[in-house]
Amino acid sequence: MMLDLNLLPLFLAVAEEANFVAAAARLGVTRSAISQGIRRLEDGCGIALVTRTTRSVRLTEAGERLRDTLSRPMAEVLSALEDVGGNANPHGVLRIAVTSIAEDFLSGPLVASFAEAYPNIIVDVTVTDDTFDIVAGGFDAGVRLGDVIEQDMVAVPLSGEQKEVVVASPAYFEAHGFPTHPRDLIHHRCIGWRPSPDTAPYRWEFAQEGEAFDVSVEPQITTNDLRLMIRAALAGGGITFALEETFRPYLERGELVSILEDYLPPFPGFFLYFPSRHNMAPKLRALVDHVQRFRRERLRTKTGATPLA
Repeated sequence: MMLDLNLLPLFLAVAEEANFVAAAARLGVTRSAISQGIRRLEDGCGIALVTRTTRSVRLTEAGERLRDTLSRPMAEVLSALEDVGGNANPHGVLRIAVTSIAEDFLSGPLVASFAEAYPNIIVDVTVTDDTFDIVAGGFDAGVRLGDVIEQDMVAVPLSGEQKEVVVASPAYFEAHGFPTHPRDLIHHRCIGWRPSPDTAPYRWEFAQEGEAFDVSVEPQITTNDLRLMIRAALAGGGITFALEETFRPYLERGELVSILEDYLPPFPGFFLYFPSRHNMAPKLRALVDHVQRFRRERLRTKTGATPLA
């Protein structure tokens, strides 16, 4: 069976985008070229790879097998080809999947300074709290909390230790009183966060004398939007729970008050992670080096001394 191998990257783009128009935009070709290319590949394989409707594109079982077989080798080939060009001028599209709570990355300065340092790299950031294989998803790297990163990934520290906090507005506490133990939270109006509509609200986890436990809080208000969660708390809507960085500006201004801090020990923070250092693309190497420099500079600014690398 003779196939045009140039059609394989086209198929992977369709598989990853699940949309002909998006795949066409990603590859810089027309939608018609995508459709015709998929048809030629299917004819060559003798089996349908994609199910098309007017609104969606879905892989068939054969298409899923082909995608899974191609994804990692194709990523390695593209990385190796980029390496041929050397590290002098990193370029290309750098796709990063970032959790919505990674304030160190999403606050702006890190991405802005990277874009300034590497004008030939296009930074494409997808903010998502879904759990998935970044390689199969077509991403070069991801940013998540260290304790949820797969063991086979290379992880580079992005932030220091993190800490979760329980907060509410002064008006709420004045009206309803302060809980003195995490289990008292079940008697309060709470505001919960969930990463997506089909997942349960995030668990409120605590520790006492080294023993971890969680409280079965049943939020009256639940959302997957951190901004709504913060605004509801600021308006006196109840008690909420998230990373300290999420609330820091409001805590510093006294608009929110933190409680139960003795039950919330710190834990490892955020990491930039990626599949392998072998044949690392120059654009990814540039990001790794920039993240390490950015973190060292921030630590130096905070402490007044240059930390060890």
